[in-house]
Amino acid sequence: MNRLSVEAFRASAKLPLTVVLDNVRSQNNIGSVFRTADAFRVEHIALCGICSTPPHREIHKTALGAEESVAWSYHEDTLECVRSLKERGYRIYAVEIAHDSLKLGTDRVDGEGPLAIVFGNEIEGVQESVIELCDGALEIPQEGTKHSLNVSCAAAIVMWELFKVMKRG
Repeated sequence: MNRLSVEAFRASAKLPLTVVLDNVRSQNNIGSVFRTADAFRVEHIALCGICSTPPHREIHKTALGAEESVAWSYHEDTLECVRSLKERGYRIYAVEIAHDSLKLGTDRVDGEGPLAIVFGNEIEGVQESVIELCDGALEIPQEGTKHSLNVSCAAAIVMWELFKVMKRG
């Protein structure tokens, strides 16, 4: 199956992408994000606010060990995390339906890294103060009656789209 060991994964080149989780409350969603980040060799996950952190039984249930391969950090305040990423040269996008958001699959997203993408709380979304600090917003076009996706599903779609764009570049 050509799978990497955890050690080989840690030593491998990563996609210059950081996933920021802003107050995501579900440990299962957090675990799913870890698992998807592992699949696309994302360099880092920043867990912020009320997010649980590994080791945690519920995170492990969906991460299936990816919480051991993908680098992560915890930050009490999402705003401070985003400020720190900006200071280090990251372009940062909130994943939200917002005025002038870039629509994945339609609008051109510049894949030059490093990039960070911020996903919000399952009910409230990304904090407004965090959105204001971001360089823009990314939106997943939707045509149904709902205008939101589960945060782990949205993360998987966005990571896949950015993986395609960034690997091409």
